[in-house]
Amino acid sequence: MKQNNLGLFQKTVVGAQFLFVAFGATVLVPLLVGLDPSVALFTAGIGTLVFHAVTKGKVPIFLGSSFAFIAPIIKATELFGFPGTLCGLVAVGAVYGIMSLLVRLRGVGFIARLFPPIVVGPVIMLIGLSLAGTGVNMAKSNWPLAIIALLTTVIVSLFGKGLLRLIPIFAGIVVGYIAATLFGIVDFQPIVEASWFALPAFVRPELCWEAVIFMIPVAIAPVIEHIGDMYAINEVTGKDFVKDPGLHRTMLGDGLACVVASFIGGPPVTTYSEVTGAISLTKIADPMVLRIAALFGILFSVLGKVSALLKTIPEAVLGGIMLLLFGTIASVGINSLVKNRVDLGDTRNLVIASLILTLGIGGAEMSFGGITMSGIGLSAIVGVILNLIIPQPKKAEEGK
Repeated sequence: MKQNNLGLFQKTVVGAQFLFVAFGATVLVPLLVGLDPSVALFTAGIGTLVFHAVTKGKVPIFLGSSFAFIAPIIKATELFGFPGTLCGLVAVGAVYGIMSLLVRLRGVGFIARLFPPIVVGPVIMLIGLSLAGTGVNMAKSNWPLAIIALLTTVIVSLFGKGLLRLIPIFAGIVVGYIAATLFGIVDFQPIVEASWFALPAFVRPELCWEAVIFMIPVAIAPVIEHIGDMYAINEVTGKDFVKDPGLHRTMLGDGLACVVASFIGGPPVTTYSEVTGAISLTKIADPMVLRIAALFGILFSVLGKVSALLKTIPEAVLGGIMLLLFGTIASVGINSLVKNRVDLGDTRNLVIASLILTLGIGGAEMSFGGITMSGIGLSAIVGVILNLIIPQPKKAEEGK
C-alpha cells in the first residue's frame, strides 16, 4: 500500500476522488427520509474527523450515512416527530459506547455470542424488506424514469471497470437525472434561486424517551457491520486495526460520530465499504487522504447550489435505485446466514429467524409501561432474547 510517498496535491486529488465514491450513498439516505442532504455531507465529514481523532489517525476509514436507519427514521418520525427521532439516534451512539466498553473488557467474542448470525442475518434482511413498499411507491410515480435509473445502477455494478464500478448509485442518479431533464420534468428554478453559499439546515434533538427505546435495538445491525468493516480494512491494508488502535476505539469513534451527526440533524453515520473498495483499487491507504475527503464533504455541504440541485432529483429516480438497494440489503442478511452456515433446518434457528421476520414485516407493536416498541427494534430485541433463553441442542443427542 502507498502511504507517505504522495505529495499534498496528490493526496488532495485522491481525497476528492474518495468523496466522489461515497457521495451518492451519503446523500441518498437524507433524500429518502426527507432530510437536508447538505447536513448529511457535513456530518459525514465531521463524523470522519471525529473517528480519526478517537482512533489516533491510524485507520483509513470514511464514514457516511447509514442505510440501516432509513426505515427506523421514517417510522420514528411519524410517531415522535423528527426532533424526537434525533434524540433516539443520539442514543444509538451510546449503544456503540457500551459495546466499545464490553469489547475492551470481554473481547470481541462477547459481541459475537450476544449477536450471532442467526440474529443479525434476519435483522439485516428485515431492514431491506421493510422498505420494499416505499421503493415501489416512489418508482411507480414514473416507471420509465425509475427503470432507467435502475438499469444504469445494475449495469455499472455488473460491468463497470475501475472506480466506475464503485459508484453505481451515483451513476444511477446522474443518468436518471439527465433522463428526467430530457423528459422535461426537472424544475431548475430552486437551483437558480439558491445562494452559492449557505449553511446546512441543522436541527436540534428534543428529549423523547419513546424514541430512545425505539431506536436502541436498531443499533445491533450496524454494530456488527462495523466489526465486519474493520476486518475488511485489515485485509485490504495488511494491518491489524482490531489490535491497534483496537476495536474498542474504532467502535467508540463510530459511536461518537453518530452522536455528533444526530445532535445537528443528520442521519447516523457508519464505516463505508465503498471507500474501502476504492482503497483496495488505488492501493492508497494513507489515513490523511480520508481526512481530506472529509474536509471536501464539509466544503460541499455549504454550497447552496449543490444542496438545491440534490433536492430537484425526481422521486422516481430515487425509487428506481431503491428497488435494487433495499433488495441488496436483504440479500446481505441472507448471505450472512449462508456464509456462517446457519442451519435453518434446526428448530431453534428456525424459531428465532421466523419470529424476527414475521414480527418486523407484520408491524407488531408492544407497550411496556407507556413505552411502545415496534418494527425492527422490537424484532431485534426478541431475537436477542430468544437466542439467550432457547437452549442450544446437545451435540451428543444430535449424534444418536
